[in-house]
Amino acid sequence: MVTIKKKATHNPLAEYIERLQKEEALLPDSPENVLEVVGILKSYGVVLDAYSKNLIYIAEHQFLVFFPFFKYFNGKVSFEKLLRHWWHDRINFEYAEYCLKAMMWHGGGGLDTYLDTKEFQERAQAVIAAKFKNNLLIPGINQLFPDFLTEYLRVSAYYTGLGQFWRVMADMFLSLSDRYDQGEIKSIPEVVDHIKTGLVANASNPITYAVKIRGEVYEIIPKSVGLTFLADTAIPYVEAVFFRGTPFHGTVSYNAQGYQIPPDQTRFQYGALYADPLPIGGAGIPPTLLMQDMRHYLPEYLHEIYRRSLRGEDDLRVQICISFQKSMFCVTTATILGLMPYPLDSKDPNDEKGNRVYLEKWMSRLETSRLLDVNK
Repeated sequence: MVTIKKKATHNPLAEYIERLQKEEALLPDSPENVLEVVGILKSYGVVLDAYSKNLIYIAEHQFLVFFPFFKYFNGKVSFEKLLRHWWHDRINFEYAEYCLKAMMWHGGGGLDTYLDTKEFQERAQAVIAAKFKNNLLIPGINQLFPDFLTEYLRVSAYYTGLGQFWRVMADMFLSLSDRYDQGEIKSIPEVVDHIKTGLVANASNPITYAVKIRGEVYEIIPKSVGLTFLADTAIPYVEAVFFRGTPFHGTVSYNAQGYQIPPDQTRFQYGALYADPLPIGGAGIPPTLLMQDMRHYLPEYLHEIYRRSLRGEDDLRVQICISFQKSMFCVTTATILGLMPYPLDSKDPNDEKGNRVYLEKWMSRLETSRLLDVNK
């Protein structure tokens, strides 16, 4: 018998598959990268803390409110805060809503599935009836357009889902910074391990949603539904925001005859791992809001590096975006390793083959990403 060895599948990112098989990161390990990633994640953690609190506040206190003028105030309205809001000297919560809309549009996960069930419909109708008990107009409109108010509650469910997801991530990134300051984090693999450990530890955290109307609590997403942090918010978030995203206005044509936007959502590659940092600061580029938020909370050691760069602070938002992209490849590494189908140290040929196929699928999606750029 003649034994023919199967040729290895060619993959332009084969080097990164080998890195992951050794539990290394997609981002090269260097003191500069460690400082940059930890510093930007500290700033990001502060911003996510604010985003999370506001999203949960909106879900619990601004649900079924048609004109929520003060939804960004977390229930604390003052003339001073109003002036800061108008002057835009504030956290740009609009970016949080941009991510929320991307998640809701792309769907995926148990949250998306549950919101189309009969159970959700029944719970939503109970909340709607209680909310507008003494209102003669709205129940009539609800009968004419039965999905109108239900859709409001679907959006509210995504507010709380994303808020609960970011609550975990904010704490994770801030504790990473604390460990770095204490000398416990010294390499990129240690950064990845910290994130992976946090994702695994919180994987089964329940995602629930309840609102209070006239002293009575109404469960919209009860614990019995079984929604959890990792499967139903984290993975859909990575898919919608890291990979697919939405095309930025002004960078591509929305004209259907232009064929610049794929007709299939699964082929979208506008997420954080693909976006060119250079347009940051331009009109119609939503991440500009995030970079603007993070610039207020940069640790001094990272801010000093940006000041010493070629353009100093003239392109600060672009520099922040580049650092942020590096950090997101670390988060992606943690996600990939955390979802490995088989242990990396397994000697079973079938396990090794399964892991290889799994990694090749990830790398095929990253071929046109900024992976090679952050590795230069």
